[in-house]
Amino acid sequence: MYRVGDYVYFENSSSNPYLIRRIEELNKTANGNVEAKVVCLFRRRDISGNLNTLADSNCQGAGEGGANGEFEEESKQPTPSEQQKHQLKHRELFLSRQFESLPATHIRGKCNVTLLNETDVLAGYLDKEDCFFYSLVFDPVQKTLLADQGEIRVGSKYQAEIPDKLADVELDNRIQEKLETKVWDPINQLKDPQIDQFLVVARAVGTFARALDCSSSIRQPSLHMSAAAASRDITLFHAMDTLQKNDYDLAKAMSTLVPQGGPVLCRDEMEEWSASEAMLFEEALEKYGKDFNDIRQDFLPWKSLASVVQFYYMWKTTDRYIQQKRLKAAEADSKLKQVYIPTYTKPNPNQIMVPGSKPGMNGATGFQKGLSCESCHTAQSPQWYAWGPPNMQCRLCASCWIYWKKYGGLKTPTQLEGTARSGSGMSPFTRNEGRAKLLAKNRQTFILQTTKLTRVARRVCEDLLQPRRAARRPYASINANAVKAECTSIIRLPKATKTPLKTKVVPRQSLANIVKDLGTNMSCDLPAALVPTIHRRMNTHLSGSFIRTCNKVRVCLSELNNCCF
Repeated sequence: MYRVGDYVYFENSSSNPYLIRRIEELNKTANGNVEAKVVCLFRRRDISGNLNTLADSNCQGAGEGGANGEFEEESKQPTPSEQQKHQLKHRELFLSRQFESLPATHIRGKCNVTLLNETDVLAGYLDKEDCFFYSLVFDPVQKTLLADQGEIRVGSKYQAEIPDKLADVELDNRIQEKLETKVWDPINQLKDPQIDQFLVVARAVGTFARALDCSSSIRQPSLHMSAAAASRDITLFHAMDTLQKNDYDLAKAMSTLVPQGGPVLCRDEMEEWSASEAMLFEEALEKYGKDFNDIRQDFLPWKSLASVVQFYYMWKTTDRYIQQKRLKAAEADSKLKQVYIPTYTKPNPNQIMVPGSKPGMNGATGFQKGLSCESCHTAQSPQWYAWGPPNMQCRLCASCWIYWKKYGGLKTPTQLEGTARSGSGMSPFTRNEGRAKLLAKNRQTFILQTTKLTRVARRVCEDLLQPRRAARRPYASINANAVKAECTSIIRLPKATKTPLKTKVVPRQSLANIVKDLGTNMSCDLPAALVPTIHRRMNTHLSGSFIRTCNKVRVCLSELNNCCF
C-alpha cells in the first residue's frame, strides 16, 4: 500500500537503476488508471562532474572526509574506508522542486529518504536497506547545487550562554536600559476607560488620514474599508507607543497623533502590498511552501525578507486564506489517499536465459564458462543479468543486480561502472579468459595516429615517460600534459630558429637505372650460369609498366633466394 508522502522506487527502464520519487498526489485518470504526481530526487550519476566535485566538498565539510572541524571532535565521526565512501555516494540523493506524473503501476517498492543531520553516522546508512540521505538541493534548469534550508544546527557554537543564577541576597547591577526597552508600563496614572477612549480617537485619526491620502483612497474607496484598515494592530501599537513616549499624558499624546503637517498615517504590510503582489505571493506559496527565501528571490525580489514574513502572517488572518484552505480541503477529499500496487513478478528482459530453462530461472547450470560478476567477481549465482553495453558481454549476479537497480552503482569501484551510461570502455578488474573471444566479432578496425610532438616527446622525455614501466601497467594513467610541457620547455626542446634550414635536394634515379644497378650488384655473387637469365628477364620487362616491373623483380628475387639457400 502506497500513500501520499511515501518515497518510492519507480522503474522507467529494465536496464537502468530505479528512479527515487516522493508521492505528492494520487490521481485517477479518465480511463481508470492511477497516476502519481511526484517530486524528483536525483542521484550522483544524474548530475555533472563539476557538481559531483561540489558535493564531495560539502561531504568533507559535513565530516565525511575531513578531519579539521569542531563537530568531528564532538561527534567522533568515524573515518569511512574507501569502499564505504564509494557506497555512500550511492546513498546520497539531491532533492529538487521538479514535479512529474508517472503511472502508479511502475512503482517497485518503498524506500526511506531523510535530511542528513550532523549527528548522523554516515556508515549507519550502509547497514540499513533502502535508506538514503540528502543535504543539497539540485536545480535541473540552472544546473546548480544549493544547501537545503531545513538544516538542523547542532553543536557547541549554536548553544546559548546562560549566566549563573543570582543569589537571593545578591543585587542585579546590570543596566536594564541597555538590555531591554520598555514599551508599556502597566502601572500608570490612566484608567482603562481612558486608554480605550484614546484608542478610539487613534482609529478615527487613522480613518481621516486615509481619506486624505490619495493612494489609500484608491485602495479603500469606501469609508467602511478605511475604518477597517485603521482598526488594525498597527494603529493600536502606534497609539500605545505614543502614550508611553508622552508619559501617559493624554493632551500631549493627542498633539502627537495630529501634528502640524496633518494626521499621522500608519500602514502595515497588508496595505503596502498591491493586489498583483498579493497574487504573486499566493502563487509562490503554492509552489515553494513556506520557503520565504525562495519566494522573495524568485517572485518578489524588490521586497525584504521581513516584509514577506509579516505579510504571510497577516495574510493568514484574511478571508482569502480561509477560502483557499477550504478549497484545498475539498480537493484533498476528492483525491486518492492511498493505492495498492501488487508486487511486480514479471521476468526482467535483462535476464540471461538458458536453453530449456523456465522464465525467471537460471541456476548454476546456466553459468557460462569464463564469465563472472562484474561487481563481486563471483562465478555462481541463481540468476544472471546482462549489464552494461551489449558489445561488452558483461553480467551481474542476482545480489549485485538488485544493488544496481536500487542504488545506481556497483558494490566495488570499477572503471566499467561509468561505461554503463556512456556505452564504452573496459573494466581493468575483469579476469575472464573468454572475454577476448566474445569481443572478437564486434571489434572494428581503427588507427591511432600520433602527432610529431608526441613522437619527439617519447625520445626527449624518456625519463619522465618510462615506457617500460608504463607497458607493465597498461591501466595506469600517464600525465601527457606534463610530458608535453617538459618537452616544449627551453631546456629539453629549444624553439625553432627564425631562419629556415638549408636543405640539399638529391635527384632521384629512374626506375630503370635502379633495376639495372640491382641486377649488376646481384650478378657479382651469383653463379655465372644464372646471370644471363636474370639480365634477359629484367631487360625484357623494363619497358613495361611500373606494376609489372615490380612483379617480375619479385619473381627474380625469389629465384635468387632459392639458388642461394
